[in-house]
Amino acid sequence: MIELTRGVRETELAARVDAFIRETVIPYETDPRIGHHGPSDELAHELKGKAAALGLLSPHVGEAYGGHGLNHREIATVFRAAGYSMLGPIALNIMAPDEGNMALLEKVASEAQKDHFLRPLAAGKTRSAFFMTEPDGGAGSDPSMMKTTARLDGNHWVINGRKTLITGADGAAFGIIMAKTEEGATLFLADMPDAAIRIERVLDTIDRTMPGGHSVVMLDDLRVSADAVLGEVGQGFKYAQVRLAPARLTHCMRWWGAAKRAHDIAVDYACRRHAFGKPLVDHEGVGFMLADNEIDLKQAELMIDWCAWVLDNAGHGAGGPESSIAKVAVSEALFRIADRCVQVLGGTGVTDDTPVHQIFRDIRAFRIYDGPSEVHRWSIAKRIKREQKAG
Repeated sequence: MIELTRGVRETELAARVDAFIRETVIPYETDPRIGHHGPSDELAHELKGKAAALGLLSPHVGEAYGGHGLNHREIATVFRAAGYSMLGPIALNIMAPDEGNMALLEKVASEAQKDHFLRPLAAGKTRSAFFMTEPDGGAGSDPSMMKTTARLDGNHWVINGRKTLITGADGAAFGIIMAKTEEGATLFLADMPDAAIRIERVLDTIDRTMPGGHSVVMLDDLRVSADAVLGEVGQGFKYAQVRLAPARLTHCMRWWGAAKRAHDIAVDYACRRHAFGKPLVDHEGVGFMLADNEIDLKQAELMIDWCAWVLDNAGHGAGGPESSIAKVAVSEALFRIADRCVQVLGGTGVTDDTPVHQIFRDIRAFRIYDGPSEVHRWSIAKRIKREQKAG
């Protein structure tokens, strides 16, 4: 039987996170250091320092790396609380791509790699990037189209290729790079900055919550030593799923918190604002939208907790179909919530007077992060066909 009861540890930690977000983090939301390509590293380090002082930094990693060693169910409770401000995941050091990279390094990296890359990342001292997606003609939703290559030259690998939409590359201390070798796709660790890792441009996108933004990057004869291979040569696709399947769900957790924030703002506005002789909430058109928000929030919460339970208990946490189901259902439900909130707020909903319009923009982008809905639906449909054939 699926058990969704919340434990004392996660409940108490989530309450501490909630207080931290409301009292400390939300006042930073109008900080001028938040630019079009995300919060500055100066602001991010300031926020991380405040979280670290309260023992709230990187709660998802193991205790050996300064965290609380939470399981996925506990992570869901804590991450939802952190997501109530879009700066919350940055403050707690649980934002993509760093959170997913930490999880991957904990599972796959050698002890030497953990000391060099994971420890400073978990301590909030550095940022990282995950280099997989490529421009048109290369790997995207179909990783088998990988164009970036790595060839062995003595005791080094030489990597060449071009990547795009690489979150956080600008300012990252290291990157995890996927490239094609004779043995198959392989992951490599590379310190940054490096002259052979050239950021061509930082793209202008509708979201602005991730430090460093999203870059187009050229890898031009990048040389890394043989011990820079993450895991085993030729196992890159398998390791990518170790990272991406749980990361789809942690996206859902964080953005659930943001959608709840937008809903709370819309509820407050609808109860204060009057039109045609009564509060907006008393008009069916508005009240029903808020009711639908409540329904979507609860369904999304249950979907997240169900998938987290599966990851913790069902033995295929590296990528069962549940993560695709949750990614589609939750991302689309949260977008509906954000869209309704903009509508309830009317003109105010498209201004910077509240964070709602930015939540709307970021959640819209979330429907594409880690695979668009259409790709996940296609994956689910393929599984349905396989199961039908198997009888």
